Amino acid sequence: MKETKKYWKGLEQLQKTPAFEKYANKEFAQQLPLGDSQGETSRRDFLKVMGFGVAAVSLAACETPIKKAIPYVKKPISVDPGIANYYASTFVSGSDQASVIVKTREGRPIKIEGNKLSSVSGGGTNAQIESSVLSLYDQERLTGPTIDGTAVTWGDIDVKIKKTLSSATEKIYLVSNTISSPSTKMAIEAFQTKYPNVQHVCYDQVSVSGSLDANMIVFGKRVLPNYDYSKAKTIVSFESDFLGTGVNNTANNRQFARTRKLSETKKEMSRLYSFESILSLTGANADYRAPIKPSEQGLYVANLYNLIAKGTGGETIQVAAIDNDYLNKAAHDLLNSKGGSIVISGSNDANIQLLINAINVLLENYSSTIDIVNHQNLRAGDDKLFASFVTGLSRASGVIFYNCNPIYDHPLGTQIAEAMKQLTFTVSTSDRNDETSALVSIKAPDHHYLESWNDFEAVNGKFSLCQPAISKIFDTRQVQDGLLIWAESNVNYYDFLRANWTLNQYNNSGAFADFNSFWEKSLQDGVYELPDTSDEISIDLSGVAAAVASLPSPSSELELVIYQNGTVGNGIQANNPWLQEMSDPITKACWDNYLTVSPKQVAEWGIELGDMTTQKIDLTVNGQVISLPVLPQPGQKYNTVGLALGYGRTNAGKVGNNVGVNAYPLIAIDKLGSLAYNVSYSVQVTPTNEEYSIAQTQTHHTFMGRGSVIQETTLSEYQKDPQAGRHMPKIATSEGFKKPTAVSLWKGHQYANHHWGLIVDLNSCTGCGTCSISCQTENNISVIGKKEVLNRRDMAWIRIDRYYSSDSNGDSYADMEIAAENPEVTFQPMMCQHCNNASCETVCPVAATTHSSEGLNQMTYNRCIGTRYCANNCPYKVRRFNWFKFHDNEQFSDNLAMNNDLGKMVLNPDVTVRSRGVIEKCSFCVQRIQSGKLEAKKEGRRPIDGEITTACASSCPSEALVFGDMKDPSSKISKMLQIKSMDKGVEAQEPRAYHVLEELREMPNVWYLTKVRNKDEKKEASNAHS
Repeated sequence: MKETKKYWKGLEQLQKTPAFEKYANKEFAQQLPLGDSQGETSRRDFLKVMGFGVAAVSLAACETPIKKAIPYVKKPISVDPGIANYYASTFVSGSDQASVIVKTREGRPIKIEGNKLSSVSGGGTNAQIESSVLSLYDQERLTGPTIDGTAVTWGDIDVKIKKTLSSATEKIYLVSNTISSPSTKMAIEAFQTKYPNVQHVCYDQVSVSGSLDANMIVFGKRVLPNYDYSKAKTIVSFESDFLGTGVNNTANNRQFARTRKLSETKKEMSRLYSFESILSLTGANADYRAPIKPSEQGLYVANLYNLIAKGTGGETIQVAAIDNDYLNKAAHDLLNSKGGSIVISGSNDANIQLLINAINVLLENYSSTIDIVNHQNLRAGDDKLFASFVTGLSRASGVIFYNCNPIYDHPLGTQIAEAMKQLTFTVSTSDRNDETSALVSIKAPDHHYLESWNDFEAVNGKFSLCQPAISKIFDTRQVQDGLLIWAESNVNYYDFLRANWTLNQYNNSGAFADFNSFWEKSLQDGVYELPDTSDEISIDLSGVAAAVASLPSPSSELELVIYQNGTVGNGIQANNPWLQEMSDPITKACWDNYLTVSPKQVAEWGIELGDMTTQKIDLTVNGQVISLPVLPQPGQKYNTVGLALGYGRTNAGKVGNNVGVNAYPLIAIDKLGSLAYNVSYSVQVTPTNEEYSIAQTQTHHTFMGRGSVIQETTLSEYQKDPQAGRHMPKIATSEGFKKPTAVSLWKGHQYANHHWGLIVDLNSCTGCGTCSISCQTENNISVIGKKEVLNRRDMAWIRIDRYYSSDSNGDSYADMEIAAENPEVTFQPMMCQHCNNASCETVCPVAATTHSSEGLNQMTYNRCIGTRYCANNCPYKVRRFNWFKFHDNEQFSDNLAMNNDLGKMVLNPDVTVRSRGVIEKCSFCVQRIQSGKLEAKKEGRRPIDGEITTACASSCPSEALVFGDMKDPSSKISKMLQIKSMDKGVEAQEPRAYHVLEELREMPNVWYLTKVRNKDEKKEASNAHS
């Protein structure tokens, strides 16, 4: 299998374009930003840069840190300068939430981790959660309440609002995203009791209204079921990116990854099928993927229903037949795993969702892998009710927007803005002057979630608490307090919250002597979870025939897919530079959205492509015209185009404004009244020949012609030979061929106390990129902006290399077209390998990079003079050079964490902020290692396995990264690698464990486990991709 595959990172590498060849063979993409008109850097200029760099480092070391008094709501006795404190809380953004742990230093939240006690979020995080701590310190946040643009007191706000509410004769709309907080719902009910003309309307940025409507028809409950992918042997997904941007994707990743882990005692894994138009993160992780057009989804689902019905003795339906090998194979596997499978769709069409429900009923998946009783509460928006709100808004007495921004993130936003012109009472509680807040008369800004008290029930019976990790930074007020004041309730929200928990959660707990004990335990854990219930569910499938008759017909026209990407997401945090600079897991582009198109279609349109350059087109959708760049995307279905949500903001803030185009207005409304994210009609593209640059990171640090980087096999081959797929290099010696480990000029290292190492399981890694953002947060990594990314100067310490592979090895255009039509995808996290025979260490003239007594390749920043010899010698291309002073520099004002006093509060004081002219790289979070060792030393013991871990491993939702001490035989890493200790170093006996570029004899302390695909050995028929 290994010998028949061709691996490539991007189309430029596949096609061997001149620009790719130029930069792939150059060690550094750019000269120093000095020199003559020919771009040459003289020795004099080089010394100037290095002299300034050393001076800057010295000055930075002497600068007085910013000192601001940041008291806690109630200062704990245990708070000491220099010692971190941790608080359980709950992340919330729009309709999403997750249980988290907040790390604070001297009262400043600086890092978000997942709460391992939460069964709902699974203990992981994602990019949105990790980066939210920077949003706390955003200067774009409103600093206090205003009326008609004039700063006022909260008392003025309350008098104005209560007077207006009391005199209102028509409806007052309270608009929000889905609310999963029981206490907030009770506060809203109290508000509505006082003012009966208040109507609460909720929506979701990415609607699942169709699925909720279908569940209402089949189960009599308008709720979203809870999926357990860890119990599924076969998963079939239709346009559902449950691993990338799906609801509760942190838990989805963890559950799915558990079914993909292999060992001596577990040699079975799940199988994932994906039928989709654009290449999503879920599709990239699929064992079998079939590109289909959006308008074909209903037909594919109906055919799958018939295949399952035939296999279970059910009644089939009348529908046009499809002969697709992957669909037939999926049906066979589903029937063989009844009660242990999941069929899921990302469509917002209630008819398609009803058929999906029927398939899962036939497969007996409910109450096993799918739970409709202990359902999710994270999505409750009703598209039809929201449309009625928009229609009736101009006749209302007023509207209150509760932490939502529908003028930007709803396709009816323009109509809402027009209707608001007729109103005199408009209120927004958003934390910033966003697109909706900019048009209201009263601004009553809410706290950030890290300043708030609240509770949540993401899944029925699974509660989490939100507590302040910092006192409010600005003159803001929690919305719930406002609702209670306006309802003239003589209680603040904190007491209201406690009273609700006394009445409900505490009275049902029965395990605590008093409420305070229960409350403090719940706050400490961050969660309080009741056992799952197992009520009988009623099922009504009488609507299947009607649903089939109403399915959309396949279209031969160009179709548009509107989707969320894994970085900016729905756009709420568009002003967060960490998210803007994070490369998309699939396209590896940042600081933009673009139209993804199949490479074949790009060629037909005559789009000229260069080194990170493309051309813009005019996209017309139902009469709306927008201009945007084209990005060719392997794996995309021909005659479809994709566009990401979350961009095109005009009132997000300095960083997020005017980045990309807004896709929300292009969302259609189907005949059932649901939002349609797939537009199958009136879509046209007109090339403009206007050149445009898209910043991409994929081939910045590429390996040339080395086939030992990715090692993979199939499950059947692995079951026969655990070393299947391994590349076993041999070194020729006078005594014959030997393994690289047996040949070395190095004397080796002896590790007396600790020997730190990392495992990267390619089978578990889904490529989400959470580790990259977590590393940036933990290690004060600079944001450099689009221009510098285009100059190939990205600073990420850990990158996720995305490799395409195909069986087509030819170099003709036809071969390349076949290769790009539906390639397989492998994700490989790549960081400093902390080599025992590190070639970087031997070339540094000032010993700025050295080897520690515990196996770490360490950097001494104040020694580094920036020769970059180490980066030149590193075969893994994981060292980053600071071309500029990125902190305290107006030229890089997008680097919010380092260029304003408020943003600097997010910096980790345990990690040096690097200056110009210095090399930096992954340190295995040495500050965490030292902290863990000191804590254990104070208690007179050795560190316990799991106490010390890197930021990337801690945040990984799929647990693909395992960090630990290889000198500890009881550690997880030692057991997984089956470590064999030698005099100088260790040897892994795990058959799947390998080193990248093992033949170079660098002897890394990072081990990779081979990628195993659950595919049949034989090559699939071509009509599987039709």
